[in-house]
Amino acid sequence: MYNIWPKKMKKLLKASSWAMSKLSNHIEGDNWSTIGQRVHDVLKDYPRLRLTHGRKVLEVRPVIDWNKGKTVEFLLESLGLNSRDDVLSIYIGEDRTDEDAFKVLKKGNRGYGILVSPTPKETSAFYSLREPAEVMEFLKALVSWKEQEEAN
Repeated sequence: MYNIWPKKMKKLLKASSWAMSKLSNHIEGDNWSTIGQRVHDVLKDYPRLRLTHGRKVLEVRPVIDWNKGKTVEFLLESLGLNSRDDVLSIYIGEDRTDEDAFKVLKKGNRGYGILVSPTPKETSAFYSLREPAEVMEFLKALVSWKEQEEAN
């Protein structure tokens, strides 16, 4: 399917194992709705694919029971981290498509979801940060804390 996209759209798509995402950070104003409609129109010919929306993202996914929460479960299981008490899982996301991952971590008390959003909103995440700069501060603080712990 990736080969049928026009060249300009290919530059805006990133492919993963389970989905293709179109990131709107690189799209100006009115072009967002035009591209969204174009993706929707193309998918009419592909009944085994579906379109999901998030904040500043369109994801083309196969019609299977899969989401970011199932991806978190798969990774924890595959890496043997499900029952480890010396591992803290942290999932940082900014839109609706991340809610499934937040729910998985919260439900199983497996880690912490962090929503990145400039405005408060209902979420299954444990914590929230307002912007990517705060995410960077948080991650640097975690690294610093771990380095201090190892030095002692």
